[in-house]
Amino acid sequence: MPDISVLQIILLTVATLAGIVIGWLVRGKRVRHEKAALNARWKERTDAQRGEHKRLVDQNQGLMEQVSQFQASGKDASNRARELSTALKEAFERRDHLQREIKDVRGKLEAAQNERRRLDTELRHRAEADNSLQTSLREKDDKIFKLSRELESWQDRLPPLIQRYRERDADAKRLESDLDRAYERILELESGRASDHTHVESIDRDSMSRALDASNDAGADDDTDEARADVNGAPLHDGRDNLKEIKGIGPVAAGQLAEQGITTYAQVADLTDEDVVRIDEAMPFSADQIKDWREQAKELAK
Repeated sequence: MPDISVLQIILLTVATLAGIVIGWLVRGKRVRHEKAALNARWKERTDAQRGEHKRLVDQNQGLMEQVSQFQASGKDASNRARELSTALKEAFERRDHLQREIKDVRGKLEAAQNERRRLDTELRHRAEADNSLQTSLREKDDKIFKLSRELESWQDRLPPLIQRYRERDADAKRLESDLDRAYERILELESGRASDHTHVESIDRDSMSRALDASNDAGADDDTDEARADVNGAPLHDGRDNLKEIKGIGPVAAGQLAEQGITTYAQVADLTDEDVVRIDEAMPFSADQIKDWREQAKELAK
């Protein structure tokens, strides 16, 4: 590597310093141009802001003048509104006074019209009453004549009808008595056969009345003979009460209660709510009816 002399070093140093000075000068010139441009822009903006400020001041002054005018006109309007309100209030008072006067006049007019209508109606009613009185007298005479004829007709027809009704009523009572006695015999047979473990199903009154008819079957004759033997033998219902004395319990209900072991007033009176539910499920009666039986049985058991 060749040696560097002092002269070369000086020249290199001078060149470096010259480049630095030239760059500084160029940079200073460029900074001056930028500063001048920036000052120009700031001046434009300042002028624009001053113009806008002046415009706003002028506009504000105009608005203040308008506000003053509006305030003056509002004050005048308020005064005018108060005057109008006072006049309107007076007009309302005058209107109310006139309405009261009109109402009084109308009431008097209606009272006079009502009195006139009442008098007209009274006169019309009196005329109609006279006419209706004559008509009713004629109608009553006609009715009396017709009733007398009908009474004569019924006097001839009524005795046979009464006799027929009495005969049928006697037949119905006799049949009902026969049905009750037959059902009591069946209940006695059921109790008598219970010791032989024989089950007898409950029979309603309609089927029981049909069963009382004569039968040509030999087995039916044998059963009838056995039933007679049981009925004519020793009593089968010692200690039982006639539950049919309780209102609402007929032969069918008494038989169904007997199937459940309830045969006395005391047993019905001692029924619990659980027993009522059980009987309600087993029989076609409501729980309220069964509770009513219980209350009646308490009185009968005393």
